[in-house]
Amino acid sequence: MSWLKRERTGIKTTTKPDRPELPEGLWTKCDDCGEALFQTVLEDNLWTCPHCSHHFRVPARTYIGYLTDEGSFRERHANLVAGDPLEFRDAKMKYPDRLAAAQRDTGEKDACISGVATIGGVPVSLAVMNFFFMGGSMGSVVGEKVARAIEDGMRERRAVVVVSATGGARMQEGILSLMQMAKTSVLLAQLREQRVPFVSLLTDPSTAGVLASYASLGDLIIAEPKALVGFAGARVIRQTIGEDLPPGFQRAEFVLEKGFIDRIVHRKQMREQVGQSLGFFWHSTRGFAPEGAPSPHAYDPNAPRSS
Repeated sequence: MSWLKRERTGIKTTTKPDRPELPEGLWTKCDDCGEALFQTVLEDNLWTCPHCSHHFRVPARTYIGYLTDEGSFRERHANLVAGDPLEFRDAKMKYPDRLAAAQRDTGEKDACISGVATIGGVPVSLAVMNFFFMGGSMGSVVGEKVARAIEDGMRERRAVVVVSATGGARMQEGILSLMQMAKTSVLLAQLREQRVPFVSLLTDPSTAGVLASYASLGDLIIAEPKALVGFAGARVIRQTIGEDLPPGFQRAEFVLEKGFIDRIVHRKQMREQVGQSLGFFWHSTRGFAPEGAPSPHAYDPNAPRSS
């Protein structure tokens, strides 16, 4: 028998006992402070870290549930899908194939969900971007959904709320994507002329062509804590100007200090804060109605809210 084998009993070995594997999805590591968090704790905190308040990115439908009054959201324009007029192909695949992959992964047709709801009892026309669909990039469908949400707001006298979560314009659609910047900006100018308010919510990230158009045109611009808010990337700016950038550059706190946004609000207080602001707009404009005209809606400040 080999002398390497122990025959005596009672001798401890350094071999570690097998550990049971943790179920997938039980823990999530905070990207900011590094704490390991129970997923159930994150869900109860609306996917924000209870230690450092880091705001995780969440899908559009999840955010709609956080923001709107319980059971009030009704989706519209759901069947819009992007074409491929440029017959674009990147280094790996054709644009239609990328769209199909994103649709399979997210269960959505594109990177924006639009519809109508109430927030704090105030009627709104809502568009929420989904960063998990091709980085929340703005193509013709995203631009059209935002445009239609603005048009619905004008026609039905609803406040317009757009939640941005995007890396910017979708390169696969070229100039057709950039056209959405002008289209949505013109409609927002018309919305303002009709005395209907527009609230822009900036989540992480809110950048590039979206920020250069409708995301920065709100009557009220609210950002989540530490959200990335900027046009060109920090690395590009640093290389262009040849200087180091200040701490916190392009984060929500930095742009608030510079006067670009109006307020930073924690996700857990977002519905309450937006509802209060919309209630102020409602009363100051007599229900978003034109001068001398009755409002088509009844404002209910005690509308049911989800917990």
